[in-house]
Amino acid sequence: MAARLPRPHRHDLYSALAGLLGGLLLWGVGLGTRRSHDPIVLLDGRWWILLALAVMVACEALRRTLPRTALLAGIPAVTVDTLSQGCLVTVVMFTDLVYAAVVYGPPKTARRVPWIAGLLTVVGAIVPVTIARKPAFLLVGVVIGLVAFMPAATGWIVRNHRDAAEAARLRAEQTALLAEMDRTQAVAAERSRMARELHDMVANHLSAIAIHSTAALSLDDPDTSKQALGVIRRNSVDGLAEMRRLIGILRHADGDTEPTAAPTLDGLGTLVEGARANGLDVTLDADHADALPAPVGLAAYRIVQESLTNALKHAGPGRVTVSLHQTDGALDIAVTSPYGDRDGPSAPGSGSGLVGMRERVALLGGTFEAGPKASAEGKIWTVRAALPVTEGEPA
Repeated sequence: MAARLPRPHRHDLYSALAGLLGGLLLWGVGLGTRRSHDPIVLLDGRWWILLALAVMVACEALRRTLPRTALLAGIPAVTVDTLSQGCLVTVVMFTDLVYAAVVYGPPKTARRVPWIAGLLTVVGAIVPVTIARKPAFLLVGVVIGLVAFMPAATGWIVRNHRDAAEAARLRAEQTALLAEMDRTQAVAAERSRMARELHDMVANHLSAIAIHSTAALSLDDPDTSKQALGVIRRNSVDGLAEMRRLIGILRHADGDTEPTAAPTLDGLGTLVEGARANGLDVTLDADHADALPAPVGLAAYRIVQESLTNALKHAGPGRVTVSLHQTDGALDIAVTSPYGDRDGPSAPGSGSGLVGMRERVALLGGTFEAGPKASAEGKIWTVRAALPVTEGEPA
C-alpha cells in the first residue's frame, strides 16, 4: 500500500494561496524583476514566470510538512525564475522555503543549509568580481545573501531558541515529576512511620487490656477481677497518654500545639515495670551510653516495647530477659522469652509488629533477626537487633 503524503498545514495553504494571487497579479500587470532584453534573461516568454510561480506555490504549501523536499523542488523553480523576466513573489516564497527548511527540517538539514547558503554567498560575491573585474558584480553575492543566507541564519536562530525552550520545558516537567515522586515517597514514608508509632504505642496497652479483661470475665473471683480491672485502667490511661502524644506530633505540623517528647531509653525501667504489672516475669540488663542519637534511642525503646508486647501475647510461662549493650559503635538489643507452651496467642495480633521492628532497624542501617531457638532452658523466642551509633549526635 502506497504511503500517503502528509496533509499540508492550514497556515501554509493560506501562504501559498496568498503567493499565488500576488504572483498572478504581478504577472497580469506585466511587472517583472527584469526586462526582456537583459543579458541574464535566457528564457524568453512570460509563461516561464507562471511555471516557476506554480512550482513555488506548491512548494510553499509543503514548507512545514516536507521542508527538505520543498526546498529541493524550489531550487529549480527559482533558477527558472532567475533566467526569465522573474517575479518578486516567487523569490519571496523561496526565501520562506529556506527559512522553513532550517526551522522544520531534520537536524542534519538545519545544520547544512546555513553553511551551503553562506558558501554560495561568498562564491557569488568573489567569482563574478574576479572574472569581470567590476565591483558592481558584488551585488550578486549580496542578492544571494539576502535570498538564501539571511533566511537560513534567521531560521537557525529561531530553531535554537525553540530547541532551548523545548529543553527547558522538558527539564521543568522532569523536575515536577521528580518532585511529585519525592512527595509521594515522603508521604508513604511518613505513613509507614506513623503506622509503626501507632502500632508500637497502642498494641502494648491494648494487648494487656484484652488479656486481663478475658481473665476478669472468665474467673469468678472478685479479687482477681478487681486486680484485672486495675491493670485495665492503668493501661487505658497510659494508652490514652500515648495517643495524645501522637496527636500532638500530628498537630505540630500546623502549629496548633507543641508535641510531647518521644520516649527514650531512660524510660526502659518504667516500661519493664509496666510489663511486670501485666503479668510478665521480666529482667532488664542495660549497659549503654547516656547520650545516644535520638533515632537510635527511640528505635531501641520501640523494639523492646514491641518484644514485650509479643511476649505478653505469645510467650509461655517463664522468664523474659531484656538486654542492651553498647559495643564497637553499635547498640546490641536482645529480648528472649519462653516459646511453644501455649496453644495460641492470648490476644489477637496483626503480625505487623515484626515488620515494624525490621523497618526501624533497616532505616538506621542495622541488622535484625527474630525467631525460635533452642537453649538450655528449652525452646525460646529471640529478638536481636544491632543499631549503629553515630558519634556526635546525642539525644
